[in-house]
Amino acid sequence: MKQKKTISSWLTSRFLLIIRDEENFAEKATIKFTYAKLFLGVSLIFIFFLSLSWLSVTTFLNKWFDPRTDYLRVDKTLIEMEEKVDSIIIEVEKKDQYIANLRNVLSGEVDFAVFENLSDFDSISSTNINLTQISPIDSQFRAEFEEADYEQLLYLNSAKNSLQDFFFFSPIDGVISKPYNVKEGHFGLDIVAKKNEPVKSIADGTVVISSWTQDSGHVLAIQHKHELISFYKHNSARLKNVGETVKAGDIIAIIGNSGELTDGPHLHFELWHNRNPVNPEDFISF
Repeated sequence: MKQKKTISSWLTSRFLLIIRDEENFAEKATIKFTYAKLFLGVSLIFIFFLSLSWLSVTTFLNKWFDPRTDYLRVDKTLIEMEEKVDSIIIEVEKKDQYIANLRNVLSGEVDFAVFENLSDFDSISSTNINLTQISPIDSQFRAEFEEADYEQLLYLNSAKNSLQDFFFFSPIDGVISKPYNVKEGHFGLDIVAKKNEPVKSIADGTVVISSWTQDSGHVLAIQHKHELISFYKHNSARLKNVGETVKAGDIIAIIGNSGELTDGPHLHFELWHNRNPVNPEDFISF
């Protein structure tokens, strides 16, 4: 009786494949194999081509034939652009608010301004402070202000230490007609000079205000390094616009008599350091 083969014996049965020449039957090659080796080889080849096909479909072929890839790429680009636009809008709003606050201060619409977290413009306060019009809420602060030593309160000593090693250009060649006096609310110098005399920047910086105000006429303000800003008021003409950079000694305006708070052709010049006014004569030779 013939013995029945099992699957194990069938897979391990050995075979010999002989390759002969068709003309003379000369033996060219012999290949030994079993069904197990044949099945394993075919399986490996199948897995290789299956993996290659899957990789092709999910990479470069996917870009050609699957429209979802384009949709995802466009969505990602739109999200990135939206984030950038949001950041730009926030920064622009901050800058607009800063400029609006400074203009309100210059026009006398507010008593005092403190600016926070506005990048390069973080160290400036207002001009035209009216010490006689303080709201009842600030009465305690007013009392402390009037009793305190003005030089110490206005950060003058610290400003001297910070700025004494720097050279500043004189904004104009002229004669000081009214000195700096905090008690009288005069936070700068009035300088009388020749008609059409050019007004110069005291140091390198960026123009942050170039506009007209009811009280001060044509006004320019320049942001400098070391938490310093300079104001130039009552000009007859402004030669620089907001955002322009200037060098020390550059002509930025022409002396004039513009605005309501003026009694003749002169330059009203103010110097602010770390949100406080300082006496320009302590740092600049006129």
